[in-house]
This record gives sequence, C-alpha cells and structure tokens, in this order.
Amino acid sequence: MGFKCGIVGLPNVGKSTLFNALTNSTKALSGNFPFCTIEPNVGMVPVVDTRLDKLVQISKSKKKIYTSITFVDIAGLVKGASKGEGLGNKFLSHIREVDAIIHLLRCFDSTDIQNVNPNVDPIRDLEIIETEMKLADLESIQKRIDKKNKKNLNEKEFELLNQALELINNDKPIDNLKQNFDKNEISSSGLLSLKPKLYVCNVDEDSIQNGNRYTEQVKKSVNMENVLIISADIENQINQLNNDEKENFMKVMGIKTTGLNNLINKGYKLLELNTFFTSGPEESRAWTIEKNSLAPTAAGKIHTDFEKGFIRAETVSYDDFLNNDGWVNSKNNGKMRLEGKDYIVKDGDILNIRFNS
Repeated sequence: MGFKCGIVGLPNVGKSTLFNALTNSTKALSGNFPFCTIEPNVGMVPVVDTRLDKLVQISKSKKKIYTSITFVDIAGLVKGASKGEGLGNKFLSHIREVDAIIHLLRCFDSTDIQNVNPNVDPIRDLEIIETEMKLADLESIQKRIDKKNKKNLNEKEFELLNQALELINNDKPIDNLKQNFDKNEISSSGLLSLKPKLYVCNVDEDSIQNGNRYTEQVKKSVNMENVLIISADIENQINQLNNDEKENFMKVMGIKTTGLNNLINKGYKLLELNTFFTSGPEESRAWTIEKNSLAPTAAGKIHTDFEKGFIRAETVSYDDFLNNDGWVNSKNNGKMRLEGKDYIVKDGDILNIRFNS
C-alpha cells in the first residue's frame, strides 16, 4: 500500500475530471454544475516502477505487484463549509482520512463552465479552502482541550493543540508548529491545516508547457516545489489513446511525462517516502515506507508477524542485485548483508526477512 491523496477544490474546478484522468476511469461524474460529486470517489493506481520489472526478469517471478497510490475525489466545498454550508461537513470528514491534500486550482478562462465565483482567481479559491480547514481545526481544538476531554490528551498533545490555537487566533501560519514538533506528532494531531499539500494548477492546453498569469500567482503564493501544472482535460484525452497514439500526442503537446507520474514523484518527495522490494520465484513486489524507517518497520509492511518476530533482514542493494543476477550470486560475491533492528532501509533495497514465528 502506498499513500492516499485527497483532491480538493471549489465546485467545478475540474476535480472529477482530474480524478478520472489519474485513475484512468469514468467513475467520477463530471458535470457543469456545482456539487456533481456528492460522495467521494476512490481509485487505486499502481505506481509503475521499472526497477520492479527488472527484478521480475532476474528472479523469474510468476507475479509482479507494484505499490499503489489512492486518489480520493472529495466533494467541492464553499465558503462556510466549516459551519455546514454546501457539503461542508462531509467534505471535512473525508479530508481527515487522507495522507496528503491535492489543492486543485482553476487556472484557465472559460465561459462554458459554471463557477461559484464571478471571476477566475486561484489565490482567492485557495484561501477559501484553507480558511475553512482552519476554522474546522479551531472548532476541533476547542472541543479537545475542553476540561471534559483534556484528560484524553497527553502533555505533548495538549501543548501542540494550545500552540495551534494561539497561532490560528493570531492569524499566524499554523505550519510554524513544525519547528517545535516532530513529523509523527504533527500527523497524529489530526489537524487539517497541517496535512502535507500539493498545489495543482488546472490549465487549458495552451498553458501546459509554460503556465500562465494564474499559475504565476500560485507559484508566488506557495512553495514552488509543491506546485504542478496539469491540464485535467488533456490528461483525460491521453488516457483514451493506445500507447503509440499516446506517445505521439504527448510529443505534439510538449508533454514529457504524464500528470500521474509527476504527481507520484511530487507526492513521494512531499511525504518523504521510499520504496523497497521483495523478490523471488513466486513474486516480486514493491513496498512503500517512510524515509529513515528501520528494518523491523519495513518487515511489518509485509506482515505484522515479521515485525513482531524480526531477527535479521537479508539485504542487497538494487544495483548489486542487478549486477550479480539475483540472490545467489549476490550472496556468493559478498554483496548480501545481514542487517539488524537498527538498520535504516534504503530506497531500492531488496529484503528477505528472517523472523521467529
């Protein structure tokens, strides 16, 4: 299992179109009216990794299993969502369940598509969404630090929520909390405003390569590294073509890689994720873990019993595995290592777990 991204944005910015493009489906209803998505659509997409293809060849594996990314198309919200306006309450409950948020921002002009606002302004749209999430966090924090609920919090959780409350009340960036609390503490807080975010500018075909004035506004407003320019409509068209047609079409449009691949790469970087592999005659498989994960944690991704009874991890780097044509030669040539509980798993490692059952 990889990670879960929620696609959010105001009504009619192209969320369902993007969801269908990313998941290569027609699961999400795409319509020219607000709230055409009521319940979230969920699509799981394999994270294609050419390294796994090579492992299958070397190990002569019967099965190949990619890791995956899950996209959730969450209903559009409006100003006042935190108070239940539009589909606000549903939106906010669904977004709590994702690992990262994809802010889809309308960055194109069109007289054919209805909009909840009279003009195109991606910064205004972004501020509406982030304000509603912040207001929802405010209400959540106040409930949790109430005297009746305070006993359910440990000292660190209480301190985090109090600092978050102070930042929100003083209109200061809530991301300042990341200076005082670690990644796990931030993640377990459950605060919407602290979830990692990608900003996807939905543009027309003329703006795919170089963007436009709207995308420039977005880049100036947020961390540029987390900004992607995608045409949801063009991505949808690409998915309807066969491989040869797809390659030619992308070349004509000046698109080097698909929006899906760009999103996956950005998502892995944003969430600080790595991939390790298991490989043998039965199957070769990719697994997603957080960077700096220890070997027992990686073992637990395969099976909880592997983590509980962990002894050692037979480990070969990806390059060594390829250069030595698999497990046997890697071991014979001294490239296989026995790593213990303190070993930090590297991206591309091939592992075989020894454990007590």
